[in-house]
Amino acid sequence: MIGYARCSTDEQTVTQQDEALRAAGCSKVYADEGVSGTTTSRPELDRCLDALQRGDVLCVVRLDRLGRSMAHLVTTVEALAQRGVGFRSLHEAIDTKGPAGRLVLHMFAALSQFERDIISERTKEKMASKRRRGERIGRPLALTPSQVRAAKKMLDQGEGPSQVARVLRVDRSTLYRALQRSA
Repeated sequence: MIGYARCSTDEQTVTQQDEALRAAGCSKVYADEGVSGTTTSRPELDRCLDALQRGDVLCVVRLDRLGRSMAHLVTTVEALAQRGVGFRSLHEAIDTKGPAGRLVLHMFAALSQFERDIISERTKEKMASKRRRGERIGRPLALTPSQVRAAKKMLDQGEGPSQVARVLRVDRSTLYRALQRSA
């Protein structure tokens, strides 16, 4: 068995996944750290897939570590099957060596995609609702209205934009955006 682990952000690590995969019997574990699952080309996954040979089993801790979209996940597992490589997911207890495992994989993949679609719809609905109410969407503004007024005053008194941005502890482009919004 060959393992594959992935975490999406630089703040996360694959240590727990690595330990679980080795405990399950993986002789080698490939790991991508700080790589989104929506990216179909991931350096270590590519190396892992290239290294797999007939009779090997690719093992992951969870389905979403291999692929986030149903299409990518199913395509990858089918490509492995055509090469004579099995697939195993520890958390979902899926093993594609048998027909039941392949069926469960397809069902889980469909449900995962459905869940992501529902989350996406809810997010879009919430954003639309906020827009209708006139609420701001996105990150909080870096400068308060009083800071923008102070920035205008400093600029009117002859301070340069770089100096004003330094005093307010923001990037110059942030200062320019804030000034544009207030105009």
